[in-house]
Amino acid sequence: MSKLKKMIDTKIVKSVNKNVRSSTRKLNPLLKSIVGKKVDVAIRDLSFSDKRISKDIKKTISSAIANAENNYQYDIDKLIVKEAYCGKQVVMKRFRARAKGRAAEIMKPYSNLTIILTEQKKQTEKHGTKS
Repeated sequence: MSKLKKMIDTKIVKSVNKNVRSSTRKLNPLLKSIVGKKVDVAIRDLSFSDKRISKDIKKTISSAIANAENNYQYDIDKLIVKEAYCGKQVVMKRFRARAKGRAAEIMKPYSNLTIILTEQKKQTEKHGTKS
């Protein structure tokens, strides 16, 4: 019961992007790289990423930031990415004609993308091992 109460006390900000045209296998490495970072650092990292799907992830983070600012009046500078995960959606199945009357199937997967932000509580400074 206490875990449920703790979840209610801490406000989380959520943004979901459905029908992202990419597989979960390609999304997961990018999502793992932004978890735990501040939102401005995460957006900067995604801006310089070579992956095509990073634009959709950046758009979803921007939507979550707007939700935090408008719905909960959070300070944007204190927001961090708490969770980022994706799930499978539909798979469009197509085929390509091959030689001798054969067909090769082409799978076009879609994914759901979820970003959860939270406000950073305290900022503790670390000055190395001797502090």
